[in-house]
Amino acid sequence: MNDSSDLDALSFKGRRGLARILDATGYSLAGLRAAYQGEAAFRQLVWLNLVLLPLAGLVDVSRAERALLVIVPLLALVVELLNSAIEAVVDRISLNLHPLSKQAKDMGSAAQMVALLMIALTWAIILL
Repeated sequence: MNDSSDLDALSFKGRRGLARILDATGYSLAGLRAAYQGEAAFRQLVWLNLVLLPLAGLVDVSRAERALLVIVPLLALVVELLNSAIEAVVDRISLNLHPLSKQAKDMGSAAQMVALLMIALTWAIILL
């Protein structure tokens, strides 16, 4: 038996063309807004990107190196969005402490740590 949320999801998936693109864009912007408003780590990464991305345009490096200097910090934003989504789903299921909930959150945090290490290593290798 379908509840109303199942029906809403099915009707969204049935949309095609420009209407679906516009809907998806709205949902994506809402997700970015929610992440910026509700996640301090995401805000910090946005500000880090606002420093690093223009800086990547100023340093004297090859086009491929510049691409890496831009892509890696943006990738950290993607990882943080996914980490925040995992945390939200785990918290939605239950706020009770559970080993699997802790494991999921810890893995998301580890992914973000690796992304931050990628930023540091990429910038260090290219600029030093």
